[in-house]
Amino acid sequence: MQKTIIAVILMAAVTYIPRVLPMIFVKERLKSRFLRSFLYYVPFAALGAMTFPAILYSTGDMASAVIGMAVALILALFERGLLEVAVGSIVTVYLIQLFVH
Repeated sequence: MQKTIIAVILMAAVTYIPRVLPMIFVKERLKSRFLRSFLYYVPFAALGAMTFPAILYSTGDMASAVIGMAVALILALFERGLLEVAVGSIVTVYLIQLFVH
């Protein structure tokens, strides 16, 4: 039990420190347009890096996962809603799994 509490405290510190340090050291608004745009896209890039491998191995068949991801990307490029993109990719994977296997 004590090791668990210590682990939770350490994890809290490790995630809290990177969030607080910029507020301590950067007092004024960033003037660099490049740096502002870079920092804006970091959360999206991190989320994509965590999600992409899970997409490929989510179905047990990489071919259906890749086709489902392609359908999702195409729907997103045509600016469909989040629900349509999700349902479209799910239905595509389901149909591929149903008819191919």
